[in-house]
Amino acid sequence: MEQKNQSNSLHLPQHPVVAVGVVCLRPPGEVLLIRRAKPPNAGAYSVPGGRLEFGETLAAGALRELSEETGVTAEVLGLIDVVDGLFDRAPDGRPAMHYVLVDYAARWTGGTPQAGDDATEAVFVSLDRLSEFQLWPETERVIRQAAALWPDAVAPASS
Repeated sequence: MEQKNQSNSLHLPQHPVVAVGVVCLRPPGEVLLIRRAKPPNAGAYSVPGGRLEFGETLAAGALRELSEETGVTAEVLGLIDVVDGLFDRAPDGRPAMHYVLVDYAARWTGGTPQAGDDATEAVFVSLDRLSEFQLWPETERVIRQAAALWPDAVAPASS
């Protein structure tokens, strides 16, 4: 019996995967969201992001993922938070996927969002409309935290 449980667990990843996410902010009070094309959470809205590549710094990986998934450019403002993403529970209750999500805030510098790579849609939305997108609660929390930490990134330009 013990071997069967061990055999089933061998199909699951044996270690967490490091991934980066980008909360890309722009005035007046907008954040860039993507609709995920692949698991986990395919079809759901999220911030751009993905797996860190070997030899890549976290900030460089965040900007690469932003560019690949949306075509926009940004400057990194700083680290927001590190979050455990435990997704797709197996029949025994263990997570099938464990991501260590390193979320950065960034200020949009250019480009029009175009879905690319792992996204089916890329769009700037008002922070006031976040509830309409049924985000994972941790995603909404880090977006709001970024806007609070870097209010100048979402403030309208002064006249």
